[in-house]
Amino acid sequence: MTLRVNNIVLDIDEDIEKDTGYIYKKLYKKLNISEGDIKEVRIIKESLDARRKNSIRFNYCVDVECLNEDKILKRIKDNDVKLEDKQLEDHIVFGSKELKSRPVVVGFGPSGIFSALLLARNGYRPLVIERGEAVEERSKTVEEFWKTGKLNKESNVQFGEGGAGTFSDGKLTTRIKDRRCDYILKELVDAGAPKEIIYRGKPHIGTDILKDVVKNIREEIISLGGEVLFNSKLEEINSSNGKITSIIVNGEEVPCEALILAIGHSSRDTYEMLYKNGVNMEAKPFSIGVRVEHLQDMMDENQYGIYKNHPRLKASDYRLAYTSKKLDRSIYSFCMCPGGEVVGASSEEERLVTNGMSYYKRDLKNANSAIVVSVSPKDFQGSNPLRGMEFQRYYEALAYKVGGGNYKAPVQLISDFMKDNITKSLGNVEPTYRPGYEFKDMRECLPSYVIDGLKEGFMEFEKKIKGFATSGGVMTGIETRTSAPVRIERNTMLQSTSLKGLYPSGEGAGFAGGIISAAVDGMKVAEEIMKEFKNME
Repeated sequence: MTLRVNNIVLDIDEDIEKDTGYIYKKLYKKLNISEGDIKEVRIIKESLDARRKNSIRFNYCVDVECLNEDKILKRIKDNDVKLEDKQLEDHIVFGSKELKSRPVVVGFGPSGIFSALLLARNGYRPLVIERGEAVEERSKTVEEFWKTGKLNKESNVQFGEGGAGTFSDGKLTTRIKDRRCDYILKELVDAGAPKEIIYRGKPHIGTDILKDVVKNIREEIISLGGEVLFNSKLEEINSSNGKITSIIVNGEEVPCEALILAIGHSSRDTYEMLYKNGVNMEAKPFSIGVRVEHLQDMMDENQYGIYKNHPRLKASDYRLAYTSKKLDRSIYSFCMCPGGEVVGASSEEERLVTNGMSYYKRDLKNANSAIVVSVSPKDFQGSNPLRGMEFQRYYEALAYKVGGGNYKAPVQLISDFMKDNITKSLGNVEPTYRPGYEFKDMRECLPSYVIDGLKEGFMEFEKKIKGFATSGGVMTGIETRTSAPVRIERNTMLQSTSLKGLYPSGEGAGFAGGIISAAVDGMKVAEEIMKEFKNME
């Protein structure tokens, strides 16, 4: 038994990384105990309270092991303190059915990684198929694209070891409440992520560290009997009597009766193959828009005031949202990257896509975020479930053309955009997009209702962040891959409703929206396989 203690408040200069005594002093007073009564303190959560810029504080939730917890609880009668049972991990239920072939995981992003890891840990020796390269080679390929505009359609920002999140900010925030989240964070730390992600209110890893983390997890999966094949593309699924029998990978047939499909939100050719094979799926809403960049210093001043350069504070972020009654659409920030850069994220020839990226230190000059407008199946013509995907393709091709080719992006000052003027010179923000950019009119590459939504949103966001629409901020077009354009239908056992043995998983299947939620979904489908089949040891 431990005591869960909430609302331990420290001033900005009381730095627990330098001296944990600050926490202990607060606990002695709050619990009315003496020095030496505490056996162990574990930080469960740290959150920043910057609502009052002249008095920024940190708030902690901690678990405390000490002498006579029951007596302390009865004596102090504090609503911030409660007795916490140490929760035991849920036991995995194992099935008795024989597996004739190894379970196959297609895609090695968060969902595929954690489904494969869980299967490997329990003796199922998974085979992982990834169309892109291992992270070491993939990093070189992506860097070459950013320098020259030479695109590798099979290995890029969207495809390859670690998934699209490898070239992002490495955000680990999630709104889901699931015991698996803690497991995932611990595994990431064990693989080399900073320990602070366990308790930070808005944890992130950064693309530089994340590359090593996914490589270390891959090596563990292999050491446990799994196999990971890169440059290996799922081309076809074979079935008989509504059940998977085998798959075609790089032209070769591979026996398969349990297939985890963790393909990510950009595997459009795979969606087409599934549709051709009669796999049930439906079009779903997503959002499109632009990347915006501002000086990080301006964001820090808005958030922290006089404390903006305090060594205890990290680069500030923001989350903005507005609903337009006129348009009946949501306009919001997405994947905000403090101290980062905007990069090319295309995965198809002559189609332009942007993304945001930050390193662990978040110490670059600009802050960037997607500002996007919601779209739904009613905006896509036809009844084909892939019509949202074709909608994305259409506007990505327009953006490529408007940018002038070679994956150069259209760029416009927000202030010029609001007046329908083409930008002729920059202000204090230099666009960071690679491979390059041209001054263009965003109206040429986005739907009119998205343009109208962005204009409304910028006006509202200026009220929340001074200078957001008026201080030289830059727009880079376009952002289209906020989430999957389809949802692959599955039943209560997390299998496809039309093909037994197919387990759609993660963001690409339409069941997650970020690193942690995708990883959780990957674990869930792995658990379903283990419920039905016994391991292969």
